[in-house]
Amino acid sequence: MRASGILMPVFSLPGPFGIGTLGNEAFDFVDFLAEAKQTYWQILPIGPTGYGDSPYQSFSAFAGNPYFIDFRVLAQQGLLTPEEIPAPQPVGRVDYGALYGQRPPLLKKAADRLLASPPEEYRRFCTQQEFWLEDYALFMAVKAEQGQAGLAQWSDDLRCRQPRAIAAAKQRLAADISYHKAVQFFFYTQWNALKSYANSKGVKLVGDIPIYVSPDSSDLWTHSELFQTDGQMHLTQVAGCPPDAFAADGQLWGNPLYDWDVHKATDFAWWKRRIRHATSIYDVVRIDHFRGFESYYSIPAGNSTAAGGSWVKGPDRDFIHAMHDVLGDGGIIAEDLGYLTPEVKEMLAESGYPGMKIMQFAFDSREPGNYLPHTYPRNSVVYTGTHDNITTEGWCREASDEDIAYACRYLRCKPEELTDAMICACLASVSDMAVIPLADWLHLGSEARINTPSTQGANWQWRLSVPLSSELCTRIAELTALYERVPQ
Repeated sequence: MRASGILMPVFSLPGPFGIGTLGNEAFDFVDFLAEAKQTYWQILPIGPTGYGDSPYQSFSAFAGNPYFIDFRVLAQQGLLTPEEIPAPQPVGRVDYGALYGQRPPLLKKAADRLLASPPEEYRRFCTQQEFWLEDYALFMAVKAEQGQAGLAQWSDDLRCRQPRAIAAAKQRLAADISYHKAVQFFFYTQWNALKSYANSKGVKLVGDIPIYVSPDSSDLWTHSELFQTDGQMHLTQVAGCPPDAFAADGQLWGNPLYDWDVHKATDFAWWKRRIRHATSIYDVVRIDHFRGFESYYSIPAGNSTAAGGSWVKGPDRDFIHAMHDVLGDGGIIAEDLGYLTPEVKEMLAESGYPGMKIMQFAFDSREPGNYLPHTYPRNSVVYTGTHDNITTEGWCREASDEDIAYACRYLRCKPEELTDAMICACLASVSDMAVIPLADWLHLGSEARINTPSTQGANWQWRLSVPLSSELCTRIAELTALYERVPQ
């Protein structure tokens, strides 16, 4: 079925609290999507973020981001008083440092009130999520006690989870552990309400999960046997991407790499649980860096750049078959961008999952892949650009003259019409799904870029600061109908 959607991170929503939340503005955006005849709302990972603020480096593969909790909803539940809700702030770029200082005291007040007489819903949540919640809450409590130091800097007994140290920490930090569990209850209560509302309006949520976990995460801490470590929680190899036309030194992500032999021996139990969880909170799951299941780029821990790494064979079909056992063939988008070997293409074809096509790449002379619209298969998802690209309007202003001229020849338009032409080319393509970032519909420039890979600072901060007009809604709906992507 042909369909379309809009890419819009939760943190980019407007609202009074310095960051987008799961409150009124999120529900309003669902209404906008429904009125604009959109089937999908694609977001970025929703896990709690740490150093660098990247949603792809989360403290947990299962937890939700406390920054997204809406204080107004907590007040409606009687967990905060109206007077305790912070004064509204003008909508500006996200200041994560300010959030780090401002949010915990209020969440602590709400958590104390919840825990004074825990409702049955809270007890049920803790039981249902016990497989990750207890470990995550302990990890966050210990991390706070350690002055927010990264896992690698913890004392040996805590880092390596020596039983006596863990037992003592659970007793010593019991109140903090309960706080973090309560905060997760707040998050998932609000998230589930938003998802239920979106689905009632015919809007499906497309989530995003990174292939790798963070080196500073409860996942690594509690399941170190699943990763390439030296047995003392020190990483031996880390993840990244090799040098290419976009990054001369490659991309050094620093994430722990999986010990795939151990995963195979356990029938991919951890990954199955992760996918079950993801598909319980999203309608569709985009798996970032999908090609890493066929082979992955391995960089010696301690290297200062990604140069000097090597490709290593991954689990390939064994992983795909394990996921089919859990899910069948649907509900997954495979992020297959970057260098694709014939083996990666064969794995993707056997999976049955749609891959991704990026319209900007079609006209970028630095991009070796063929992303021209006339080559797309139906089983694909096409984007003008992703969170890692500059906005399409920004691309039109900054691309080389040769690339602009080529795009204009191909799309039969003038340079000033390129953003609209690319959007229409996405919608007109045979790809089953077309997803357009909201910033492209608004013709925003580089100021609305979400992330510049391999850089720190000024990323993950863009927020929508202008109202979404009825004229824009009507235009999106008309184009969606014109290209026969209206929900049935």
